[in-house]
Amino acid sequence: MRVKVISRSADEFTRERSQDLQRVFRNFDPGLRSQEKAVEYVRALNAAKLEKIFARPFLGAMDGHIDAVSCMAKNPNHLKGIFSGSMDGDIRLWDLANRRTVCQFPGHQGAVRGLTVSTDGQILVSCGTDSTVRLWKVPEPNLLEPEHSEDNDAKSLAVYVSKNAFWAVDHQWEGDLFATAGAKVDVWNHSRSQPVYSFEWGVDTAISVRFNPGEPNILAASASDRSITIYDLRLASPARKIIMRTKTNSIAWNPMEPMNFTAANEDGNCYSYDARKLSEARCVHKDHVSAVMDIDYSPTGREFVTGSYDRTVRIFHYNGGHSREIYHTKRMQRVFCVKFTCDASYIVSGSDDTNLRLWKARASEQLGVLMPRERKKQQYLEAVKNRYKHLPEVKRIVRHRHLPKPIYKASSLMRLMANAARKKDERRRAHSAPGSIPREPLRKRRIIKEID
Repeated sequence: MRVKVISRSADEFTRERSQDLQRVFRNFDPGLRSQEKAVEYVRALNAAKLEKIFARPFLGAMDGHIDAVSCMAKNPNHLKGIFSGSMDGDIRLWDLANRRTVCQFPGHQGAVRGLTVSTDGQILVSCGTDSTVRLWKVPEPNLLEPEHSEDNDAKSLAVYVSKNAFWAVDHQWEGDLFATAGAKVDVWNHSRSQPVYSFEWGVDTAISVRFNPGEPNILAASASDRSITIYDLRLASPARKIIMRTKTNSIAWNPMEPMNFTAANEDGNCYSYDARKLSEARCVHKDHVSAVMDIDYSPTGREFVTGSYDRTVRIFHYNGGHSREIYHTKRMQRVFCVKFTCDASYIVSGSDDTNLRLWKARASEQLGVLMPRERKKQQYLEAVKNRYKHLPEVKRIVRHRHLPKPIYKASSLMRLMANAARKKDERRRAHSAPGSIPREPLRKRRIIKEID
């Protein structure tokens, strides 16, 4: 007679220490659990609800400026320091961890319109409407420690004077050159008081300039004549140019895909372009109801943040047509500048109410150190939620956002106008000769012409 005996080794289930977790053995055969999908659906639903419950994105405001915050800059070598400039000429270095001013940079007699930091994090470059470019020595990182609490005033290393006001400045990602936007696009060196290159394609004022993160000799600039221009320093001449129907306020290159950039436009949309093919946009990012004033990419290149004249901050996926998140407060006024921090965990916004505000990039993210079990649990809930995100109940909870009443009404009105324009085009096309009115997508419709 045969007898089958169930046996197990004591080493497989015995805990080595009393603090260890009990080992649990599971049989993952799907035939044994017929309700597995139903259980996972309930978990996804609960995860979506919990994400809404714990969504607390606003961390704090930093006040100290006495006029509107007009521009900001990150220090690539220091994580918790950020520079801000205001319309009264005040420049400050902030400690994000303690939310306080570390250092001030007095000197500008007009509004500060542009800030940027050199690649090595040692030089701060500022420009403004007083027609000057100023170079500053960045304080040592130990000044950001709590024991150095007294305010320090920095002295400018150099002052370069021009005939015209400046509206933006940006530094090369690798190199010693920086570019300013004004009556023309000027490229400067740290050690020279006159521009190394000057570009002028058209007569209107340049309002934004950005160097390419992958190729240090390429930069993009936008101007008040609604144009976006690509410049190549090796050719010492403009390379390509497009003219849109409305003005572009700011430009940001994707740090992970350096051939792509996104333009923040006056019509409330953002347009992502491939620099090699400017005849049409790769993607149109909608949702703002007023002009988009500033844009900045996350260091991961997977999403970007925008600040708008409609008093909101929105976060978009790099290839998503609509925003995944919207931030607003009752006190926050028109947002003029936004930045992702260098670790992609936080967002800093500067607005017309003289305050800088610190936000979480993930509204429901838990701050502090996570235990391995907590991290695995959150990853599992995120995966389950992503698996069932197409189902109506989960989709409704995940997509819902509370909007201020003016923005809700404005977006409803814009939707109504867009539907009316679409119906009008359909009727005109229906009563015209076949093919006489071609269909043109929005990606091409906003571009008037491309100039090589």
